[in-house]
Amino acid sequence: LNTLLMAATYSGKIKPERVVWLFFFGEMSVMKISNDKQRSQVARKTTLVSVMVNLFLSSFQILAGIFSGSQGLIADGIHSLSDLVADFVVLLANKKSGKPSDSDHHYGHRRYENGASLVIGALLLLVGAGMLWSACGKLLQPESIQSVHITALWVALAALTAKEILFRYMLRAAKQIQSSMLIANAWHARSDAASSVVVAVGIIGNLAGYAWFDPVAALVVGALVTRMGYTFSSDALHDLMDRSVDSDSERQIIATILATPGVVALHDLKTRRAGDLILVDVHVEVPGHLSVAEGHDIALLVRTRVLSHHNVLHMMIHIDPCRAESAAIVA
Repeated sequence: LNTLLMAATYSGKIKPERVVWLFFFGEMSVMKISNDKQRSQVARKTTLVSVMVNLFLSSFQILAGIFSGSQGLIADGIHSLSDLVADFVVLLANKKSGKPSDSDHHYGHRRYENGASLVIGALLLLVGAGMLWSACGKLLQPESIQSVHITALWVALAALTAKEILFRYMLRAAKQIQSSMLIANAWHARSDAASSVVVAVGIIGNLAGYAWFDPVAALVVGALVTRMGYTFSSDALHDLMDRSVDSDSERQIIATILATPGVVALHDLKTRRAGDLILVDVHVEVPGHLSVAEGHDIALLVRTRVLSHHNVLHMMIHIDPCRAESAAIVA
């Protein structure tokens, strides 16, 4: 951010406050980072920022909730604590996934990221279920809802602002390094911001004399958080079970292969994920009169082109002689 501010200030084209706004709220184009070391550094820095923010917010919200009599604010603080757990999961997975391949893990340790996304999703499910349980309990026992001090409202609004800025910052970094694990953690932060909205609405309703606002709003956010947790858990589980990449990515890989000199057609393309990278298996058809060495050279060229143009970690190529009766996949 400091580098961005300095560059903009010296150029005289953008005011510093405008740069801060663009940086956090995403109107600038995102420059993607593919270098493994840089990706790890960005992920670690972003997660450490999240740790610091959530540590402060959770402590502040819980204490403010106790002194203002707001159960919603206390619950929101506990939700922030779940973000802390998610942050530590991301830090651990980021460190483990960067380890090179070894005798036990020939494709490396990238799937630590998928496992971390699964853990974050499960954590969101638990937090969402807890919010639903608490909200239902309040609706069934309305006499247990306390009157709150207006201080709770200001604390909730401040927390909402901080969490939304944190979400924008984390999501931007996640897109920059193309990390599904960091994207999951960013949306976890957004779920926390959503819960702060609910807390603020509930407090306003409580102050206006409508005590039931708090549990109803909490019920809605609990359902949203639970759904988000299910989505992340499901996606991570499918990736761990070797789900193929999206059709657009496959079409782009196919186009790169078919554009390689010497390639006539291809078939049996298979893809799966290892973290945020792709593993590819494919049968490439070349003219039948070529020698083994010439076919091998074409395979090496295909591999080099695909790895340089796409987010692919490893590619296994089987060379087949092209025959007139073969039915190749070209789309």
